[in-house]
Amino acid sequence: MSKPKVFEKPIGVKDYLPHAVTKLRQIENQVLACMSSWGYEQIMTPTMEYYDTVGVASSTSDQKLFKLLNNRGTTLVLRSDMTAPIARVVSSVLKDAQFPVRLSYHSNVFRAIEEEAGREAEFFQTGVELVGDASPEADAEVVALAIASLKAAGVNRFKIAIGHVGFLNGLFEEALPGQSAAQEELKAYLLGRDYVGYREGLRKLTLPDAMRSELEGITRLRGGQEICSQAMALSLDQTAQASIQHLCEMWDVLEAYGVCEHVLIDLTMIGDFKYYTGMTFEGYAADLGFPVASGGRYDNLLKQFGRPAPATGFALKTTRILELIGDHVSETRTERVLIGYDAAGRHAALNKARELREEADTVSGGNSGEAIVVVTEKMDGADAQRAILAASDSADGQVNYKGVTFTKLLTFFAGGQGGTSR
Repeated sequence: MSKPKVFEKPIGVKDYLPHAVTKLRQIENQVLACMSSWGYEQIMTPTMEYYDTVGVASSTSDQKLFKLLNNRGTTLVLRSDMTAPIARVVSSVLKDAQFPVRLSYHSNVFRAIEEEAGREAEFFQTGVELVGDASPEADAEVVALAIASLKAAGVNRFKIAIGHVGFLNGLFEEALPGQSAAQEELKAYLLGRDYVGYREGLRKLTLPDAMRSELEGITRLRGGQEICSQAMALSLDQTAQASIQHLCEMWDVLEAYGVCEHVLIDLTMIGDFKYYTGMTFEGYAADLGFPVASGGRYDNLLKQFGRPAPATGFALKTTRILELIGDHVSETRTERVLIGYDAAGRHAALNKARELREEADTVSGGNSGEAIVVVTEKMDGADAQRAILAASDSADGQVNYKGVTFTKLLTFFAGGQGGTSR
């Protein structure tokens, strides 16, 4: 393998230039503010965790974990999600906290990838975990909050598809009792959205025609509350029936939230069936073929850390949202002020800069939708002349100085404060 060039990066990671970082921070701040208004408090956890604890408990497959050794030879992992680290915190540092616990986060996560175009090894997620509540109300809350969070991020056209792991577990156990390998194969097809493979898998099995037809028909079970009654008729299995009842109760709560226009029931939506234990969901934006949000119930995770408790949550794919919304992030109006000075005018110039920045802090605290950026520079005679000339020649009041556009120029030179450009 050849030595990488000095400008190369590892595959799957990227640089975020100032404009992209500004947009990313706007999304982050708007979404976290939304989550805070629902009672979720932000948490931060280490980038590195022990493989034998968080790494093993994570929903990420072992081959997709970034592993490294510390100086004692202990295997560490870069966090691949935030759910397992938060489960560790709730079970240890917050072990005395009364349930339910509501936590939010924004962080980068890492997953080892094959060298495929478009796949990211490091990306950002913003999400919540609601720990200690097993009710349909809790599941509906995180779905409703996911909808509110997507809107806060600037995503307006999207659908949330919800399903339940228990429905397929019960249905397949009733149709294929004791045939765990066949059940897992069918669920794997559905997890990968491979409906052709799913139907071919059914044809290979020895099943009555009526049963095979019913199992094929679940791929068409998508819609609103009417799907619940249709699903109830498909299986008498208690697990399947209880799962559908849970979704029906969730729907009632989502109706009360007033968000059902964004939601559909999709009974092939199972998420990672080895990790999730109940309701699962994914959010799809109209202009993007990949999920921008995903979540569900994972009631078995916390017991791995010694504090058994039900839990549910979701994560927004913040990096994908950044790609989706492009430049349409915020309506904040930014005034960019350039202050030029020489040695004699330095004191007055820097005082003026401080005053403007303090005014900006006051304005931003009032949420006026305006921001002020103040840049100071000591200028020699040629630079000063260039800046003043650019201001006087500008028809729209803007000043282009060294490749950056400013809305105003203030000058502090030995001869006194110069003119301003507005």
